[in-house]
Amino acid sequence: MAIPRLANEKQLLAKIANGDGHAFKVVYDCYYPHIYRFAFRILQSRSLAQEVLQETMLKLWQLGDQLHKIEYLEAWLHQVARHHAIDLLRKSALTARVQAVISDTFEERHNETEERILLNETRKILEEGIRQLPRQQHLVYQLCQQQGMKYEEVAALLNISHGTVQTHMKLALKSLRRYMQEHSDIAVLLIILRLL
Repeated sequence: MAIPRLANEKQLLAKIANGDGHAFKVVYDCYYPHIYRFAFRILQSRSLAQEVLQETMLKLWQLGDQLHKIEYLEAWLHQVARHHAIDLLRKSALTARVQAVISDTFEERHNETEERILLNETRKILEEGIRQLPRQQHLVYQLCQQQGMKYEEVAALLNISHGTVQTHMKLALKSLRRYMQEHSDIAVLLIILRLL
């Protein structure tokens, strides 16, 4: 659903540029529910969506005399929110899902100290492998594998084709398998290859 454009948007932006808190509140009240829902659809987390909303509105407030460059406020807010949401996804090196699978796999081991060391080593190796992926593969991997998004959702979010998402995912998994083979001992390697 489209957000109704404020009739006096340019005037409000000019007032915000001059530090007018009331004008900022008018803009905030108009757009915050839409930006929050938009961020929540991407992140599936209330707290992260709230963080995106706050960062987006803070950036608007901090633009100061650059606000006159904003032609369409709604589009600008969505763009800032989308970029911040994607940044949050990039920063999460391992998701709870991957950690749970690794933890469950190692749960049967008897030596708890050895298990913790091996688990931490495996996580570090996997995190490093993920960090070394090319930018687009890294992003697609995180969205699909770690955030649980479907290929279609990722394609729509990144404005790329379903086939491109599939290709990036295949290449990312292939790179991670190779990286794990080169940097893991055989016991860890067998477990990780099952995960990928």
